[in-house]
Amino acid sequence: MAQDDSKVIYTGKTHTSGGRDGAARSDDGRLDVRLTPPGGTGVGTNPEQLFAAGWSACFIGAMRRAAQQAGVALPTGVAVDAEVDLASGEDGFRLQARLRVSLPGIDAAQAREIVDGAHLICPYSKATRGNIAVELSLA
Repeated sequence: MAQDDSKVIYTGKTHTSGGRDGAARSDDGRLDVRLTPPGGTGVGTNPEQLFAAGWSACFIGAMRRAAQQAGVALPTGVAVDAEVDLASGEDGFRLQARLRVSLPGIDAAQAREIVDGAHLICPYSKATRGNIAVELSLA
């Protein structure tokens, strides 16, 4: 639920059945995927891949904003390689993630500033901050 001072910009709606051996479909039909457990032999994707794709897409948008705030044009070849691990330990299952960012043509110090700024404003980064281990690196 939105906070009192928040204005909802968009609501993604999905219906999932069968869990990791099922299917997920958005209300508008644009997303319609079969699900398979991680490392399984099925033809579907898994929640960790979907989370990695969503986070990396959102992170690129956040980098655009951070670059704009820094007065820098984001290069056309910007990319994020995201890895989301499903891990198991004494406390049960948990996630951890690594985002490797490519900002071609931008010097390392400026790129780090953009990545750090994006990590502060990206909604996925905000949602995971303090909840899972996250590593940010530059390609």
